Amino acid sequence: MADYDMGADLFTLTDEEGVEQTFELMDTYEDKDGNVYYALVPYYENPEEMVEADTELVILKSEDDGDEETLASIDDDDEYERIGKIFMDRLSEMFDDEAE
Repeated sequence: MADYDMGADLFTLTDEEGVEQTFELMDTYEDKDGNVYYALVPYYENPEEMVEADTELVILKSEDDGDEETLASIDDDDEYERIGKIFMDRLSEMFDDEAE
């Protein structure tokens, strides 16, 4: 039987203060206008740390300035709520399917 590496998709992001943090990609979503959104959670090498942490879903929007893609926070509250609900529904379905 083949042994597959199902490693996590990791992103190391740098905030405005220059602090780096690693996140695990949970899902991506592209809306009808072509905007791409990423749902991420902080990554912990030790799974026990993740269970103990009060982890929140981080939702970022892809912005392409021509030279490189950057991930930015969503400043519009309505857009954030709409995309957040989409991700929560999709992730809930994913984890419900895995539990069965």
